[in-house]
Amino acid sequence: MLRHDTPAPAHLPRHPSAGRYALALLLGVNLLNYIDRQVLYAVFPLIKADLALSDTALGLIGSAFMVCYMVSAPFFGWWGDRGSRPRLAAAGLALWSVATAAAGVAPGYRSLLAARAAVGIGEASFGTVSPGLLSDFFPKERRARILALFFLAIPVGSALGYLLGGLIGHRFGWHAAFLVVGLPGLALAVPLGLIREPARRGDGSAPAPDGYRSLLRNRTFVTNTLAMAAMTFALGGLAQWIPTFLFRMHGLDVARGNTLFGAITVVTGICGTLTGGWLGDLLQRRTPRGQLLVSAWGFVIGTPAAAWAILAPSLPHCLGAMFVAEFFLFLNTGPLNTVIVNVTRPTVRSMAFAVNIFFIHALGDAISPTVIGWLSDHLGLRTALLATPIAILAAALFSFLCGTSIARDMARAGE
Repeated sequence: MLRHDTPAPAHLPRHPSAGRYALALLLGVNLLNYIDRQVLYAVFPLIKADLALSDTALGLIGSAFMVCYMVSAPFFGWWGDRGSRPRLAAAGLALWSVATAAAGVAPGYRSLLAARAAVGIGEASFGTVSPGLLSDFFPKERRARILALFFLAIPVGSALGYLLGGLIGHRFGWHAAFLVVGLPGLALAVPLGLIREPARRGDGSAPAPDGYRSLLRNRTFVTNTLAMAAMTFALGGLAQWIPTFLFRMHGLDVARGNTLFGAITVVTGICGTLTGGWLGDLLQRRTPRGQLLVSAWGFVIGTPAAAWAILAPSLPHCLGAMFVAEFFLFLNTGPLNTVIVNVTRPTVRSMAFAVNIFFIHALGDAISPTVIGWLSDHLGLRTALLATPIAILAAALFSFLCGTSIARDMARAGE
């Protein structure tokens, strides 16, 4: 720990402007992260028609991204706790930007598949180190709000990916869509790599050799990850199937259904994420369980709202309930990610996010669209989608359970 009369090391930011600059730059990169991730789904119909693909082959393009993203995350987490996080994040940005643009010149299916797999690897290197890197620029009392701003990229970037992909793809073709959204990332790679590495808050010791095993012994980290996995299961299933649900159950055409759902997601994503970050920091001053109380009660309120959105007989009731449900789901983005930071030592924090990324996707949106599709084939889509409020309720239970151990694990982490 630094003494008050000891000069700060060169790598420690000396002015609050360093934190603001890092937040602005990392937020911009994270927006590109989700734009480049989601643009694929906006041009799915164009790719299918141009390459004469089956739905299975089309789905494998998305799966290639997710599998590479999950599998490579633990490696980058280990690396991020031992090397320069800005350089690793910048290398990931450069890789996924080039890979996204490469999809724009892909002559056939195999090259497109390989390009999207490379996008997953690049995004994994950024995703594992960026939350911990950003957190080290700010005190723990502000982390939920800062991470909430950073994770605004999820709804906003996703919406922009759909919008840009749809508009560019419709006018110029799917190849152009990948080229236009992929190339701008290269302009931010050098500034990102030149960010001065902040001091890793904590005791400054070397990374523990049993870092991954220590995370699995961290009860708060494990239960928090399970809560996030349940939330991701619900969000992934809803994102995939709600446009189809609106088409089948409420008679909306595909364009109008996607527009309404996208608009609701953007508004609730921004409002819910910012509100959750503010509430999390407010309650955290009063109790170590502050972040988790925001998350748990958000899930509790979101559960019946999600169920009513699925069961409502009229479109206005469906959309109104959907708005409430999504708001309270996005309420948890800042608080739950802040819990990861608060209960893990700085020397294993990148590994913590790597493990979290692997499990929330492996147990969440990597399987929920298929599970809901299988249930729909046997029980109907409306009944199948009721799996999502059940998952949200499970997330609430894990959040409450997580609160029983967080004070102890924060103390162990030096927070």
